[in-house]
Amino acid sequence: MEVTLAGIALILVAFTFDAGPLFVCGAGLTAIGVATPAWIWLTARGARAERALHAERVVEGQPLEARIDVRRGPLGLPGAQLHDPLAQAEVSLARGLALVGGARCASVRVIARFERRGEQHLPPPRLIARDPLELARIVRTSEAPSQRVLVLPRTEPVSWLLSSGAVRPRSQEGDAPSDLLAAVNLDGLRPYRPGTPASRIHWSALARGAGLLERRLQADGDARPLVVLDGRGVGPVELLDAAVRAAASLALELARAGGCTLLLPGQRRVIGIDSDLLAWPAAHARLALVKGGPDTRAPALSQAGARRGPVFYVAAQPLERLPALLARLTRAPGMLVLPTASLSAGGLRGAGVALAPVLEVTGCRGFLLGARRRAGAHEARSAA
Repeated sequence: MEVTLAGIALILVAFTFDAGPLFVCGAGLTAIGVATPAWIWLTARGARAERALHAERVVEGQPLEARIDVRRGPLGLPGAQLHDPLAQAEVSLARGLALVGGARCASVRVIARFERRGEQHLPPPRLIARDPLELARIVRTSEAPSQRVLVLPRTEPVSWLLSSGAVRPRSQEGDAPSDLLAAVNLDGLRPYRPGTPASRIHWSALARGAGLLERRLQADGDARPLVVLDGRGVGPVELLDAAVRAAASLALELARAGGCTLLLPGQRRVIGIDSDLLAWPAAHARLALVKGGPDTRAPALSQAGARRGPVFYVAAQPLERLPALLARLTRAPGMLVLPTASLSAGGLRGAGVALAPVLEVTGCRGFLLGARRRAGAHEARSAA
């Protein structure tokens, strides 16, 4: 438009002052200003860009690859740029699709990473056609619908902070934290405990030289561990993301060890995940879509049923008090898992005593609840 106006202005000046050379320049600029947009419009009319995703699901931080195919029309593309939300910058296609010496199509490989979980909506790619002097510019958007990518929460191995030299807290029943996972053994056996009736001793294992083992009863509750995710909180979204990653990591590790169940915020039914991990993809996807905030409903612990296995309560921020139902939900000790960034400098405290973490995973720490802690007595004995 500016070139056309400049040409018209020169023509007017040429008529005013009877300057023939200015008339020629003005006519040329006017012709260029009118012909160039028409030329670019014709070249862009037959061009199109289509994107193909290699996967519709990707884990946080892992690469997602896509291919964008660009096809030109019969007049070629003298200059073109490709703009796609997956790419970090515009991709120039000036030479590859020219009418002379250029191909009819070009493919662009794009690799992107998403740092946060959730559903990502990707608008279609845009093809920007322009002339070499950038006198005209036309944006052509693909007619394909927006694509969706589900970003799954990242999982990491659980680090159990237990060592032979440390004071290992024990539950009210005298079990160590590592015994919380005893209910996930595939064979349904555990080491013999004094006082166990002879009818529950596994004599076949003793005959094979495996030692004295006892059978575990399954009649009065689900012995699989239960992972509960509580998304309530008013803190930054990074705390919720850390809690979701911790819940996903715990559920995956416990499921591989023999199976577990998962209860999400606002849900009334638990998700069972067996050791074959057939239910894990669906559970992983539901974890990716978890929403948090002060208006989020608490997990429906009353619908979880009676349980004999341990409960891992993962919260986005420290709670003033755990639901009273948690203590009545299971006979085994529970564990509270919190993001490290949400804890004060002194860590988590209970009954006036700083609680020592027993696990770490994805920026969160787990604390054993209902356990007797002998840290003070241990320090006194060490000082003596």
